[in-house]
Amino acid sequence: MEAWIEVIKNLDWSPLFISLKTGVAATVISFFLGVYAARRVIKATPKVKAVADGLLTLPMVLPPTVAGFFLLLIFSKRRPFGEFLYANFDIKIVQTWLGCIIAATVIAFPLMYRNARGAFEQIDEDLVCAARTLGMSEPRIFWTVVVPTAGPGIASGTILTFARALGEYGATSMLAGNIPGKTGTISQKIAMVIQDGDYLTAGVWVFIVVVMAFVIIFIMNIITGNKMKTVKRW
Repeated sequence: MEAWIEVIKNLDWSPLFISLKTGVAATVISFFLGVYAARRVIKATPKVKAVADGLLTLPMVLPPTVAGFFLLLIFSKRRPFGEFLYANFDIKIVQTWLGCIIAATVIAFPLMYRNARGAFEQIDEDLVCAARTLGMSEPRIFWTVVVPTAGPGIASGTILTFARALGEYGATSMLAGNIPGKTGTISQKIAMVIQDGDYLTAGVWVFIVVVMAFVIIFIMNIITGNKMKTVKRW
């Protein structure tokens, strides 16, 4: 126990802050893109829906290192698009915190998209039709009827997206690297200290991650549990 206390006292907390900032930024981006994409896809024709759904879900089934490889091909300064961003806007993606955000967003986005799409597909169309008969515009119907009705599913997707972005390792390592205090996340820190044989520090970080994961699951269960109580009352 004394050894653990000593490790905690001397711990560099930057990986936690970087992971939290990355997770929040990736979740916000994934939330709006995921909700928008889900709404567009469910209104598409079956063929378009099949192709779009496959492309948007692909990062979830690919190994993160494969996704990281494709991101490197896109954003590296040795590639046309990466060179264009750097030459014209002075935007560098590789080995920057922006790279952390992009990698985490790409990996976590499918969770937001799939949960939002599933929630939208469960909405009773009669609610939407009733809102239209009252003269409500489509944007207002979406934000005041559709989104609140699909709220529990969207909330669960948001929480899972944050959890996935928080623990992202493979794509982040390839695109953003592991620069202490800049792009070094918790997952990268754990891998690094284990390679150095420092299992005590790794254990402290693992404990922190487990606690955070439990809190995330607890919050998600509370949200879904409240929804089930509402259904039973009806």
